[in-house]
Amino acid sequence: MKKELYTAAIIEKLALEDGQTTLVLGKGDIVTPLARDRARELGLTLVWPEQDDHDLPAWSAAAQTNARSPQQAPTAVASPAPPPAGDDLESKVRQAVANALGKASSDESVPPAGGHRVLHVDGRRVEMEPFPFNIRRPEMDVRLADVITSRDGSPMAAGFMTLHKGQFPWTLNYDEIEFVIEGELHIITDEGVTVGLPGDVIFIPKGSKIQFATPGWAKFLYVTYPADWAG
Repeated sequence: MKKELYTAAIIEKLALEDGQTTLVLGKGDIVTPLARDRARELGLTLVWPEQDDHDLPAWSAAAQTNARSPQQAPTAVASPAPPPAGDDLESKVRQAVANALGKASSDESVPPAGGHRVLHVDGRRVEMEPFPFNIRRPEMDVRLADVITSRDGSPMAAGFMTLHKGQFPWTLNYDEIEFVIEGELHIITDEGVTVGLPGDVIFIPKGSKIQFATPGWAKFLYVTYPADWAG
């Protein structure tokens, strides 16, 4: 069976010109990362075929998605019930510890001591929201998603940002590092233009007055310090 390649342009045609709301994919079909983003932005649901993991390259997005899907997650093992409280000291201590642990796990508003914990973000499932600041560039469709913030006990913040063809001015009152994921990111300053391609890292120091720009499309991960970059 012939494998189909779906690009962002094809997704836009299906959603905008043909009016499709659902695309059923065949086994082995390829959807580029940019096409997946455009499908999500345009409300086009991608229906993936059921595939065994051994049919997929380990590095493929489909294999990674399958590996992280709820139905393939390890079966949760119920915590053993605390022993019945008795008159002996050991039973009372065990019961008190069990109650304390249960309270701590149910109260998500209480951060761990010192904020020392590992936080994992599945970037494939991050939903991008419209940029919350008025940059007067609606044609650029700038989108953003903060994934690590000060609420996570981190002194730094991180998130994803996408933008379409165009440029807009921005002044940074924080330090920022960009890691380009897709497309071509341009950082314009009085000194010139820094061009970032997929895999490139760009550092922008605090106080810089720049233009975020792209000749077509860009998606990048940003890391800021301090975490509360928006004030």
